[in-house]
Amino acid sequence: HSSRVASTTAGSALHATVEKISLVSPDSIPDDDIPGMFEKYVQKTYGRYNLTIESGEGCTLTDSNGKTYLDFVAGISTCILGHSNAELTKAVSEQIATVHHVSNLYYIPSQAKLAAWLVENSCADKAFFCNSGAEANEGAIKLARRHASNRGITDPVIITAKQSFHGRTLAALSATGQPKYHQGFGYNGEMVQGFKYVTYNDKDELEAMVKEMNTTPEEDAKEGRKRGVAAIMMEALQGEGGIITGDPEFFATARKLCDESGALLICDEVQVGMGRSGKLWGFENLGIEPDVFTSAKALGGGVPIGAMLARGEAASVLGPGDHASTYGGNPLACAAGLAVAQYLCDHDVLTKVQERGAQLSAGLATLAEKYPSILADTRGWGLLKGIKINDDAGVTAGELVGELMEEGLLTVAAGPSVVRFVPPLIVTEEEIDLALEMFDRTLKKHA
Repeated sequence: HSSRVASTTAGSALHATVEKISLVSPDSIPDDDIPGMFEKYVQKTYGRYNLTIESGEGCTLTDSNGKTYLDFVAGISTCILGHSNAELTKAVSEQIATVHHVSNLYYIPSQAKLAAWLVENSCADKAFFCNSGAEANEGAIKLARRHASNRGITDPVIITAKQSFHGRTLAALSATGQPKYHQGFGYNGEMVQGFKYVTYNDKDELEAMVKEMNTTPEEDAKEGRKRGVAAIMMEALQGEGGIITGDPEFFATARKLCDESGALLICDEVQVGMGRSGKLWGFENLGIEPDVFTSAKALGGGVPIGAMLARGEAASVLGPGDHASTYGGNPLACAAGLAVAQYLCDHDVLTKVQERGAQLSAGLATLAEKYPSILADTRGWGLLKGIKINDDAGVTAGELVGELMEEGLLTVAAGPSVVRFVPPLIVTEEEIDLALEMFDRTLKKHA
Protein backbone atom coordinates (compact mmCIF):
# COMPACT_ATOMS: atom_id res chain seq x y z
CA HIS A 1 0.00 0.00 0.00
CA SER A 2 2.78 2.43 0.94
CA SER A 3 4.62 1.75 -2.33
CA ARG A 4 1.42 2.38 -4.28
CA VAL A 5 0.89 5.72 -2.53
CA ALA A 6 4.52 6.65 -3.10
CA SER A 7 4.33 5.74 -6.77
CA THR A 8 1.19 7.77 -7.37
CA THR A 9 2.58 10.84 -5.64
CA ALA A 10 5.85 10.50 -7.55
CA GLY A 11 4.09 10.06 -10.92
CA SER A 12 4.56 6.34 -11.48
CA ALA A 13 5.46 4.95 -14.89
CA LEU A 14 3.03 2.14 -14.14
CA HIS A 15 -0.55 2.52 -15.31
CA ALA A 16 -2.09 -0.74 -14.21
CA THR A 17 -5.59 -0.89 -12.80
CA VAL A 18 -4.05 -2.11 -9.54
CA GLU A 19 -2.83 1.46 -9.03
CA LYS A 20 -6.17 3.01 -9.86
CA ILE A 21 -8.60 3.32 -7.00
CA SER A 22 -11.56 3.90 -9.35
CA LEU A 23 -12.25 3.73 -13.08
CA VAL A 24 -12.50 6.85 -15.21
CA SER A 25 -16.10 7.10 -16.40
CA PRO A 26 -16.75 7.84 -20.09
CA ASP A 27 -19.21 10.51 -18.91
CA SER A 28 -16.36 12.40 -17.23
CA ILE A 29 -14.22 12.59 -20.40
CA PRO A 30 -14.68 15.93 -22.22
CA ASP A 31 -15.54 15.50 -25.90
CA ASP A 32 -15.64 19.08 -27.13
CA ASP A 33 -12.52 18.60 -29.31
CA ILE A 34 -12.88 15.39 -31.31
CA PRO A 35 -9.81 15.95 -33.60
CA GLY A 36 -7.75 16.70 -30.49
CA MET A 37 -8.91 13.47 -28.87
CA PHE A 38 -7.88 11.51 -31.95
CA GLU A 39 -4.48 13.19 -31.83
CA LYS A 40 -4.04 12.25 -28.17
CA TYR A 41 -5.69 8.83 -27.90
CA VAL A 42 -5.98 7.12 -31.31
CA GLN A 43 -3.15 5.45 -33.20
CA LYS A 44 -2.48 7.24 -36.48
CA THR A 45 -3.29 4.44 -38.91
CA TYR A 46 -5.52 6.73 -40.99
CA GLY A 47 -4.99 10.12 -42.58
CA ARG A 48 -8.37 11.63 -41.75
CA TYR A 49 -10.13 14.56 -43.35
CA ASN A 50 -11.06 17.35 -40.96
CA LEU A 51 -14.68 16.27 -40.97
CA THR A 52 -16.83 14.95 -38.12
CA ILE A 53 -20.04 13.24 -39.22
CA GLU A 54 -22.86 13.40 -36.69
CA SER A 55 -25.89 11.97 -38.51
CA GLY A 56 -27.15 10.58 -41.77
CA GLU A 57 -30.32 9.79 -43.65
CA GLY A 58 -30.54 8.03 -46.98
CA CYS A 59 -27.63 9.24 -49.12
CA THR A 60 -27.07 12.41 -47.07
CA LEU A 61 -24.65 12.91 -44.17
CA THR A 62 -24.55 15.90 -41.81
CA ASP A 63 -21.38 17.11 -40.09
CA SER A 64 -20.85 18.71 -36.68
CA ASN A 65 -21.33 22.18 -38.20
CA GLY A 66 -24.69 21.29 -39.74
CA LYS A 67 -23.32 21.12 -43.31
CA THR A 68 -24.82 18.33 -45.44
CA TYR A 69 -22.99 16.09 -47.89
CA LEU A 70 -24.12 13.77 -50.65
CA ASP A 71 -22.47 10.48 -49.71
CA PHE A 72 -20.82 8.72 -52.65
CA VAL A 73 -18.48 6.74 -50.39
CA ALA A 74 -21.05 4.71 -48.42
CA GLY A 75 -18.51 3.83 -45.76
CA ILE A 76 -16.28 2.58 -48.62
CA SER A 77 -18.80 0.39 -50.44
CA THR A 78 -20.48 -0.70 -47.22
CA CYS A 79 -23.69 1.22 -46.40
CA ILE A 80 -25.66 -0.05 -49.39
CA LEU A 81 -29.02 0.85 -47.81
CA GLY A 82 -27.75 4.33 -46.99
CA HIS A 83 -28.02 5.77 -43.49
CA SER A 84 -30.79 5.36 -40.89
CA ASN A 85 -32.53 2.76 -43.04
CA ALA A 86 -35.81 1.92 -41.29
CA GLU A 87 -35.73 -1.83 -41.97
CA LEU A 88 -32.10 -2.22 -40.88
CA THR A 89 -32.68 -0.08 -37.78
CA LYS A 90 -35.73 -2.16 -36.80
CA ALA A 91 -33.95 -5.48 -37.28
CA VAL A 92 -30.88 -4.48 -35.26
CA SER A 93 -32.93 -2.81 -32.50
CA GLU A 94 -35.20 -5.82 -32.06
CA GLN A 95 -32.28 -8.25 -32.06
CA ILE A 96 -30.16 -6.39 -29.51
CA ALA A 97 -33.22 -6.21 -27.24
CA THR A 98 -33.56 -9.99 -27.47
CA VAL A 99 -30.09 -11.61 -27.59
CA HIS A 100 -27.07 -10.20 -29.39
CA HIS A 101 -24.25 -12.70 -28.78
CA VAL A 102 -23.99 -16.26 -27.46
CA SER A 103 -20.96 -17.77 -29.34
CA ASN A 104 -20.91 -20.59 -31.87
CA LEU A 105 -21.15 -23.24 -29.17
CA TYR A 106 -24.90 -23.09 -29.78
CA TYR A 107 -27.30 -22.89 -32.73
CA ILE A 108 -28.07 -19.35 -33.91
CA PRO A 109 -31.28 -19.25 -36.02
CA SER A 110 -30.44 -16.02 -37.88
CA GLN A 111 -27.01 -17.42 -38.84
CA ALA A 112 -28.65 -20.50 -40.36
CA LYS A 113 -31.15 -18.37 -42.27
CA LEU A 114 -28.50 -15.96 -43.61
CA ALA A 115 -26.34 -18.90 -44.67
CA ALA A 116 -29.34 -20.37 -46.49
CA TRP A 117 -30.01 -17.06 -48.28
CA LEU A 118 -26.39 -16.76 -49.40
CA VAL A 119 -26.28 -20.37 -50.61
CA GLU A 120 -29.65 -20.21 -52.39
CA ASN A 121 -28.52 -17.05 -54.21
CA SER A 122 -25.07 -18.20 -55.31
CA CYS A 123 -23.05 -21.18 -56.46
CA ALA A 124 -21.98 -21.91 -52.87
CA ASP A 125 -23.00 -24.92 -50.80
CA LYS A 126 -21.95 -23.74 -47.34
CA ALA A 127 -20.98 -20.56 -45.49
CA PHE A 128 -18.56 -19.65 -42.71
CA PHE A 129 -19.12 -16.35 -40.88
CA CYS A 130 -16.59 -13.92 -39.48
CA ASN A 131 -16.41 -10.15 -38.98
CA SER A 132 -14.57 -8.51 -41.89
CA GLY A 133 -13.24 -8.91 -45.39
CA ALA A 134 -9.68 -9.58 -44.23
CA GLU A 135 -10.94 -12.34 -41.93
CA ALA A 136 -13.02 -13.85 -44.73
CA ASN A 137 -9.95 -13.89 -46.96
CA GLU A 138 -7.80 -15.39 -44.19
CA GLY A 139 -10.39 -18.17 -43.94
CA ALA A 140 -10.24 -18.73 -47.69
CA ILE A 141 -6.43 -18.88 -47.57
CA LYS A 142 -6.50 -21.44 -44.73
CA LEU A 143 -9.11 -23.51 -46.59
CA ALA A 144 -6.97 -23.49 -49.75
CA ARG A 145 -3.87 -24.57 -47.85
CA ARG A 146 -5.68 -27.41 -46.06
CA HIS A 147 -7.21 -28.53 -49.37
CA ALA A 148 -3.73 -28.58 -50.93
CA SER A 149 -2.34 -30.49 -47.94
CA ASN A 150 -5.07 -33.10 -48.43
CA ARG A 151 -3.73 -33.50 -51.98
CA GLY A 152 -0.20 -34.19 -50.70
CA ILE A 153 1.19 -30.70 -51.38
CA THR A 154 3.71 -29.57 -48.75
CA ASP A 155 4.54 -26.22 -50.37
CA PRO A 156 1.18 -24.70 -51.38
CA VAL A 157 1.23 -21.63 -53.61
CA ILE A 158 -1.63 -19.15 -53.93
CA ILE A 159 -1.46 -17.00 -57.05
CA THR A 160 -2.89 -13.49 -56.76
CA ALA A 161 -2.73 -10.36 -58.89
CA LYS A 162 -0.42 -7.39 -58.85
CA GLN A 163 -2.24 -4.26 -57.60
CA SER A 164 -4.73 -6.45 -55.74
CA PHE A 165 -6.02 -5.76 -52.26
CA HIS A 166 -7.19 -8.51 -49.90
CA GLY A 167 -6.93 -6.99 -46.42
CA ARG A 168 -4.59 -5.84 -43.65
CA THR A 169 -4.07 -9.02 -41.61
CA LEU A 170 -0.77 -10.74 -42.29
CA ALA A 171 -1.74 -13.49 -44.74
CA ALA A 172 -4.32 -11.29 -46.50
CA LEU A 173 -1.68 -8.57 -46.75
CA SER A 174 0.79 -11.10 -48.15
CA ALA A 175 -1.83 -12.02 -50.76
CA THR A 176 -2.08 -8.32 -51.65
CA GLY A 177 0.16 -7.72 -54.65
CA GLN A 178 1.28 -4.21 -53.67
CA PRO A 179 4.83 -4.09 -52.19
CA LYS A 180 4.21 -0.66 -50.61
CA TYR A 181 1.86 -2.32 -48.11
CA HIS A 182 4.46 -4.97 -47.22
CA GLN A 183 7.25 -2.63 -46.11
CA GLY A 184 8.29 -3.24 -42.54
CA PHE A 185 6.03 -6.24 -41.96
CA GLY A 186 8.22 -9.05 -43.28
CA TYR A 187 10.70 -11.48 -41.78
CA ASN A 188 14.12 -11.27 -43.41
CA GLY A 189 12.48 -9.35 -46.25
CA GLU A 190 9.71 -11.90 -46.77
CA MET A 191 6.02 -11.78 -46.01
CA VAL A 192 4.01 -14.96 -45.35
CA GLN A 193 5.45 -17.44 -47.81
CA GLY A 194 3.49 -19.14 -50.56
CA PHE A 195 2.14 -16.21 -52.57
CA LYS A 196 3.01 -15.40 -56.18
CA TYR A 197 1.73 -12.47 -58.24
CA VAL A 198 0.76 -12.07 -61.89
CA THR A 199 -0.55 -9.13 -63.89
CA TYR A 200 -4.33 -8.90 -63.55
CA ASN A 201 -6.15 -10.02 -66.71
CA ASP A 202 -2.93 -11.42 -68.31
CA LYS A 203 -3.86 -15.04 -69.04
CA ASP A 204 -0.49 -15.95 -70.59
CA GLU A 205 1.34 -14.85 -67.46
CA LEU A 206 -1.14 -16.78 -65.32
CA GLU A 207 -0.70 -19.95 -67.38
CA ALA A 208 3.09 -19.70 -67.13
CA MET A 209 2.97 -19.13 -63.36
CA VAL A 210 0.66 -22.10 -62.78
CA LYS A 211 2.93 -24.35 -64.84
CA GLU A 212 6.00 -23.20 -62.92
CA MET A 213 4.43 -23.48 -59.47
CA ASN A 214 3.04 -26.96 -60.19
CA THR A 215 6.61 -28.15 -60.74
CA THR A 216 8.65 -29.05 -57.65
CA PRO A 217 12.34 -27.99 -57.76
CA GLU A 218 14.58 -31.07 -57.90
CA GLU A 219 16.38 -30.37 -54.62
CA ASP A 220 13.05 -29.93 -52.80
CA ALA A 221 11.67 -33.16 -54.27
CA LYS A 222 14.70 -35.04 -52.89
CA GLU A 223 13.68 -33.87 -49.42
CA GLY A 224 10.16 -35.25 -49.93
CA ARG A 225 8.60 -31.85 -50.59
CA LYS A 226 5.94 -31.20 -53.22
CA ARG A 227 5.12 -27.75 -54.60
CA GLY A 228 1.75 -27.07 -56.19
CA VAL A 229 -0.85 -24.39 -56.82
CA ALA A 230 -3.32 -24.39 -53.94
CA ALA A 231 -5.49 -21.62 -55.38
CA ILE A 232 -5.83 -18.75 -57.78
CA MET A 233 -7.24 -15.86 -55.75
CA MET A 234 -8.60 -12.85 -57.63
CA GLU A 235 -10.94 -9.91 -57.13
CA ALA A 236 -13.75 -9.98 -59.71
CA LEU A 237 -13.08 -6.23 -59.94
CA GLN A 238 -9.92 -4.66 -58.55
CA GLY A 239 -11.16 -1.90 -56.26
CA GLU A 240 -8.12 -0.38 -54.55
CA GLY A 241 -6.09 -1.17 -57.68
CA GLY A 242 -8.01 1.46 -59.65
CA ILE A 243 -11.49 0.04 -60.45
CA ILE A 244 -10.28 -2.50 -63.02
CA THR A 245 -12.95 -4.97 -64.12
CA GLY A 246 -12.06 -8.60 -64.59
CA ASP A 247 -11.71 -9.94 -68.12
CA PRO A 248 -14.02 -12.93 -68.78
CA GLU A 249 -11.34 -14.67 -70.87
CA PHE A 250 -8.78 -14.32 -68.05
CA PHE A 251 -11.21 -15.75 -65.50
CA ALA A 252 -12.20 -18.56 -67.86
CA THR A 253 -8.49 -19.41 -68.10
CA ALA A 254 -8.17 -19.33 -64.32
CA ARG A 255 -11.18 -21.65 -63.98
CA LYS A 256 -9.71 -24.08 -66.54
CA LEU A 257 -6.28 -24.09 -64.88
CA CYS A 258 -7.82 -24.81 -61.49
CA ASP A 259 -9.97 -27.61 -62.90
CA GLU A 260 -6.94 -29.21 -64.57
CA SER A 261 -4.66 -29.04 -61.54
CA GLY A 262 -7.08 -29.56 -58.66
CA ALA A 263 -6.51 -26.06 -57.31
CA LEU A 264 -9.31 -23.83 -56.02
CA LEU A 265 -10.54 -20.66 -57.69
CA ILE A 266 -11.18 -18.00 -55.03
CA CYS A 267 -13.02 -14.75 -55.77
CA ASP A 268 -12.65 -11.82 -53.38
CA GLU A 269 -16.10 -10.19 -53.48
CA VAL A 270 -15.59 -7.96 -50.44
CA GLN A 271 -16.00 -4.67 -52.30
CA VAL A 272 -17.92 -5.63 -55.45
CA GLY A 273 -20.29 -8.22 -53.99
CA MET A 274 -23.80 -7.87 -52.52
CA GLY A 275 -25.28 -6.15 -55.55
CA ARG A 276 -22.86 -3.31 -56.18
CA SER A 277 -22.02 -4.48 -59.71
CA GLY A 278 -25.69 -4.77 -60.73
CA LYS A 279 -25.55 -8.51 -60.09
CA LEU A 280 -25.50 -10.00 -56.61
CA TRP A 281 -21.92 -11.23 -57.08
CA GLY A 282 -19.20 -9.71 -59.22
CA PHE A 283 -18.15 -13.06 -60.68
CA GLU A 284 -21.60 -13.30 -62.30
CA ASN A 285 -20.34 -10.65 -64.74
CA LEU A 286 -17.50 -12.98 -65.76
CA GLY A 287 -19.32 -16.19 -66.70
CA ILE A 288 -17.52 -18.40 -64.16
CA GLU A 289 -18.24 -19.96 -60.79
CA PRO A 290 -15.51 -19.93 -58.12
CA ASP A 291 -14.93 -22.72 -55.63
CA VAL A 292 -14.67 -20.21 -52.80
CA PHE A 293 -15.69 -16.57 -52.52
CA THR A 294 -15.60 -14.00 -49.76
CA SER A 295 -18.00 -11.24 -48.73
CA ALA A 296 -18.10 -8.50 -46.08
CA LYS A 297 -18.58 -4.71 -46.28
CA ALA A 298 -22.14 -4.46 -47.67
CA LEU A 299 -23.23 -7.83 -46.27
CA GLY A 300 -24.42 -6.18 -43.04
CA GLY A 301 -25.15 -2.76 -44.54
CA GLY A 302 -22.60 -1.22 -42.17
CA VAL A 303 -22.90 -3.66 -39.27
CA PRO A 304 -19.62 -5.66 -39.18
CA ILE A 305 -19.95 -9.13 -40.70
CA GLY A 306 -17.94 -11.22 -43.13
CA ALA A 307 -18.52 -14.55 -44.84
CA MET A 308 -16.43 -17.13 -46.65
CA LEU A 309 -18.50 -19.35 -48.92
CA ALA A 310 -17.50 -22.56 -50.64
CA ARG A 311 -18.98 -25.14 -52.99
CA GLY A 312 -18.45 -28.78 -53.75
CA GLU A 313 -15.45 -30.47 -52.18
CA ALA A 314 -14.17 -27.14 -50.86
CA ALA A 315 -17.27 -26.75 -48.65
CA SER A 316 -16.26 -29.70 -46.44
CA VAL A 317 -12.49 -29.12 -46.15
CA LEU A 318 -12.60 -27.42 -42.73
CA GLY A 319 -13.87 -29.37 -39.74
CA PRO A 320 -14.41 -28.65 -36.03
CA GLY A 321 -11.33 -26.99 -34.57
CA ASP A 322 -9.82 -26.08 -37.95
CA HIS A 323 -11.17 -22.53 -38.04
CA ALA A 324 -13.36 -20.38 -35.81
CA SER A 325 -14.50 -16.89 -34.90
CA THR A 326 -15.86 -15.74 -31.55
CA TYR A 327 -18.16 -13.11 -33.04
CA GLY A 328 -18.68 -14.76 -36.42
CA GLY A 329 -22.34 -15.18 -37.30
CA ASN A 330 -23.58 -13.61 -34.07
CA PRO A 331 -27.32 -12.91 -33.83
CA LEU A 332 -26.92 -9.12 -34.12
CA ALA A 333 -24.76 -9.18 -37.26
CA CYS A 334 -26.91 -11.86 -38.90
CA ALA A 335 -30.10 -9.92 -38.17
CA ALA A 336 -28.49 -7.02 -40.05
CA GLY A 337 -27.47 -9.31 -42.91
CA LEU A 338 -30.98 -10.69 -43.21
CA ALA A 339 -32.47 -7.17 -43.21
CA VAL A 340 -30.13 -6.19 -46.05
CA ALA A 341 -30.97 -9.38 -47.96
CA GLN A 342 -34.71 -8.83 -47.52
CA TYR A 343 -34.43 -5.21 -48.69
CA LEU A 344 -32.52 -6.23 -51.83
CA CYS A 345 -35.31 -8.69 -52.68
CA ASP A 346 -38.30 -6.51 -51.74
CA HIS A 347 -37.13 -3.40 -53.62
CA ASP A 348 -35.63 -4.96 -56.78
CA VAL A 349 -32.37 -3.21 -55.91
CA LEU A 350 -30.28 -5.01 -58.56
CA THR A 351 -32.36 -3.54 -61.39
CA LYS A 352 -32.04 -0.07 -59.86
CA VAL A 353 -28.26 -0.48 -59.56
CA GLN A 354 -28.06 -1.29 -63.27
CA GLU A 355 -30.18 1.77 -64.17
CA ARG A 356 -28.39 4.22 -61.88
CA GLY A 357 -25.03 2.74 -62.84
CA ALA A 358 -25.75 3.37 -66.52
CA GLN A 359 -26.79 6.94 -65.69
CA LEU A 360 -23.59 7.52 -63.69
CA SER A 361 -21.40 6.06 -66.47
CA ALA A 362 -23.05 8.22 -69.12
CA GLY A 363 -22.64 11.33 -66.98
CA LEU A 364 -18.98 10.65 -66.25
CA ALA A 365 -18.33 9.94 -69.94
CA THR A 366 -19.91 13.30 -70.84
CA LEU A 367 -17.65 15.07 -68.34
CA ALA A 368 -14.62 13.24 -69.77
CA GLU A 369 -15.51 14.65 -73.21
CA LYS A 370 -15.97 18.13 -71.71
CA TYR A 371 -12.68 18.07 -69.77
CA PRO A 372 -10.30 15.90 -71.86
CA SER A 373 -7.20 17.51 -70.35
CA ILE A 374 -8.24 16.34 -66.87
CA LEU A 375 -10.28 13.15 -67.28
CA ALA A 376 -9.47 9.92 -69.06
CA ASP A 377 -11.63 6.77 -69.13
CA THR A 378 -14.63 5.78 -67.03
CA ARG A 379 -14.51 2.28 -65.61
CA GLY A 380 -16.31 -0.18 -63.35
CA TRP A 381 -19.64 -1.97 -63.01
CA GLY A 382 -22.99 -0.88 -61.59
CA LEU A 383 -22.51 1.59 -58.76
CA LEU A 384 -18.80 0.91 -58.34
CA LYS A 385 -17.44 3.43 -60.82
CA GLY A 386 -14.16 5.21 -61.22
CA ILE A 387 -12.79 7.84 -63.56
CA LYS A 388 -9.08 8.15 -64.26
CA ILE A 389 -7.35 11.50 -63.82
CA ASN A 390 -4.70 12.23 -66.45
CA ASP A 391 -1.11 12.25 -65.20
CA ASP A 392 -0.63 15.76 -66.59
CA ALA A 393 -4.01 17.10 -65.37
CA GLY A 394 -2.38 19.41 -62.85
CA VAL A 395 -4.49 17.90 -60.08
CA THR A 396 -4.46 14.48 -58.41
CA ALA A 397 -7.37 12.20 -57.59
CA GLY A 398 -6.80 12.87 -53.89
CA GLU A 399 -6.91 16.64 -54.41
CA LEU A 400 -10.14 16.37 -56.40
CA VAL A 401 -11.68 14.28 -53.62
CA GLY A 402 -10.81 17.06 -51.16
CA GLU A 403 -12.29 19.76 -53.41
CA LEU A 404 -15.46 17.73 -53.97
CA MET A 405 -15.85 17.50 -50.21
CA GLU A 406 -15.81 21.30 -50.02
CA GLU A 407 -18.49 21.27 -52.73
CA GLY A 408 -20.63 18.91 -50.62
CA LEU A 409 -19.91 15.59 -52.35
CA LEU A 410 -18.06 12.76 -50.60
CA THR A 411 -16.01 10.54 -52.90
CA VAL A 412 -12.91 8.39 -52.35
CA ALA A 413 -9.74 7.82 -54.37
CA ALA A 414 -8.88 4.36 -55.72
CA GLY A 415 -5.12 4.43 -56.07
CA PRO A 416 -3.25 7.61 -56.97
CA SER A 417 -5.13 8.54 -60.14
CA VAL A 418 -8.75 7.35 -59.94
CA VAL A 419 -11.73 9.07 -58.29
CA ARG A 420 -14.18 6.44 -57.09
CA PHE A 421 -17.97 6.84 -56.93
CA VAL A 422 -19.61 4.26 -54.64
CA PRO A 423 -22.98 5.64 -53.43
CA PRO A 424 -25.52 3.64 -51.44
CA LEU A 425 -27.46 1.35 -53.77
CA ILE A 426 -30.65 3.27 -52.96
CA VAL A 427 -29.29 6.42 -54.66
CA THR A 428 -31.90 8.25 -56.78
CA GLU A 429 -31.76 9.59 -60.32
CA GLU A 430 -31.83 13.14 -58.90
CA GLU A 431 -28.93 12.43 -56.55
CA ILE A 432 -26.79 11.04 -59.40
CA ASP A 433 -27.51 14.21 -61.40
CA LEU A 434 -26.61 16.38 -58.40
CA ALA A 435 -23.31 14.53 -57.88
CA LEU A 436 -22.41 15.00 -61.56
CA GLU A 437 -23.21 18.72 -61.30
CA MET A 438 -20.91 19.04 -58.29
CA PHE A 439 -18.14 17.18 -60.11
CA ASP A 440 -18.63 19.46 -63.13
CA ARG A 441 -18.29 22.61 -60.99
CA THR A 442 -15.13 21.26 -59.37
CA LEU A 443 -13.54 20.31 -62.68
CA LYS A 444 -14.35 23.74 -64.16
CA LYS A 445 -11.90 25.32 -61.72
CA HIS A 446 -9.05 23.34 -63.32
CA ALA A 447 -10.09 23.66 -66.99
